[in-house]
Amino acid sequence: MSGIRPTGYLHLGNYFGAIRNYVRMQEDYDCFFMVADLHSLTTHPDTKGLKQNVHRVLAENIACGLDPEKVTLYCQSHVFETSELYLYLNMLAYVGELEKTVTFKDKIRQHPNNVNAGLLTYPVLQSADIILHRAKHVPVGKDQEQHLEMARTFANRFNHRYGEVFPEPKAFNNNEELVKVPSLDGSGKMSKSENQMSALFLADEDEVIRKKVMKAKTDAGPTEENSKKPDYIENIFTLLRLVSSADVVKKFEQNYDQCNIRYGDLKKQLGEDMVAFISPIREKVDDILNDQKYLNEVIIQGAEKARVSARATMTLVRDVMGLRY
Repeated sequence: MSGIRPTGYLHLGNYFGAIRNYVRMQEDYDCFFMVADLHSLTTHPDTKGLKQNVHRVLAENIACGLDPEKVTLYCQSHVFETSELYLYLNMLAYVGELEKTVTFKDKIRQHPNNVNAGLLTYPVLQSADIILHRAKHVPVGKDQEQHLEMARTFANRFNHRYGEVFPEPKAFNNNEELVKVPSLDGSGKMSKSENQMSALFLADEDEVIRKKVMKAKTDAGPTEENSKKPDYIENIFTLLRLVSSADVVKKFEQNYDQCNIRYGDLKKQLGEDMVAFISPIREKVDDILNDQKYLNEVIIQGAEKARVSARATMTLVRDVMGLRY
């Protein structure tokens, strides 16, 4: 089980860091993938553009290879049992432990004028999302490991208090090495919320992709053969390895090691290979977004499938809690 917030366009980091693995998982596992629209309200309470954003995230996930027939692809707010379980888990969560979470500290720093209760209890809602389907595996990055640990804590706390219902969810990456896609400005990983010019979005037009890549940070080049690359140069090579052929990567690696690298040529090649990778996804997304009938069918089908699992869990929850009178 995993989810993604509809708070912006998906970028290359989302694809290689998560969605590519989701596509592989759908062949071997019973998967629940959720558009976390309720989570987005904690920092984006204005819902004017929410429907459009939800549709885009669904379209982008499908265009990247998720099959709504193979997975349960649904909107968080359409599964009402989520909110019920969230309420029960809040009774088992303590303010002190929630205030210590790294993401809560980050969010109150980013949104000092919107420190709402939803921000504080974000990990509780995330735990409800996971254990509602009694998920055993959760594909997460390093930044979400604390939340997954809290999901285990709340599941065990519930089981101890009322009776065994929930398995312990564990981190999972399908035996694949987790890929961290770097920012084009060399400042860390690619992000939706940071500098827009340093991220390559799946919706970017061809010329925008080329322009962004050409602006990637470089230097005067190595002065000694086989020298170690600075982080911002290694970042460019990391992107090259993701989308370019092995021969292309080998050629530029050799050029660098031999001190005759031409960064302009490197970035032109990377730009063209990025265009070749992103443009088919972008075009497929546009086709899906133009087919509202299909998107509505996906949303309705996903909610129905998710609620079958959710209802079964909540029947057990109400039974062990004694909420039958």
